Amino acid sequence: MSEDDAGGRAERFRSLHVETYADLLRFVERRVPGSEAEDVVSTVFLTAWRRFDELPEDARPWLFAVAHKTMANRTRGWLRRRALDVRVASFEAREPSDDDSTGTAVRIDLERAWAALSAADREVLALIAFDGLTAEQAAAVLGCRRSTFAMRLSRARKRLQSALEPAESDSRPSPRPHLLKEQQSWTRA
Repeated sequence: MSEDDAGGRAERFRSLHVETYADLLRFVERRVPGSEAEDVVSTVFLTAWRRFDELPEDARPWLFAVAHKTMANRTRGWLRRRALDVRVASFEAREPSDDDSTGTAVRIDLERAWAALSAADREVLALIAFDGLTAEQAAAVLGCRRSTFAMRLSRARKRLQSALEPAESDSRPSPRPHLLKEQQSWTRA
């Protein structure tokens, strides 16, 4: 390999790192303990450097897939120590109001609904809602066809919607329809 080829390769790798590092780190941080996230991301970029010639033109889904597989490998050991779960992304900070109980109730409902979903449903929703991947990219991360991913996403959205709906035995009116509607908008995208 000539020096020009090596320099171009290094520059493309640097550019890829700058463009994807923050998103990849957020993706990993939601799935593993914070102290482990940077190690996983480092492993992903080491793999990318070693397999640089195999990188597709749009390397972002490839990197997410490598991260997903790296985490799966590490999870086998982590499961002996503690149960891992996808954390619900924090809501944007709002100015506190005199009565913030409505926002609190919405967050509690959303966290309960999220916890009621299977790990597979949470993963499918998180790839779209939290990681900002397209359906095609998310399918590549999970190693399935786009149509399969679309079906999984549709079913996960329906299950989340069902978990968010108040039980029929609960006759009290919901004090938060406008907030719930805003927060559920990504479940229908």
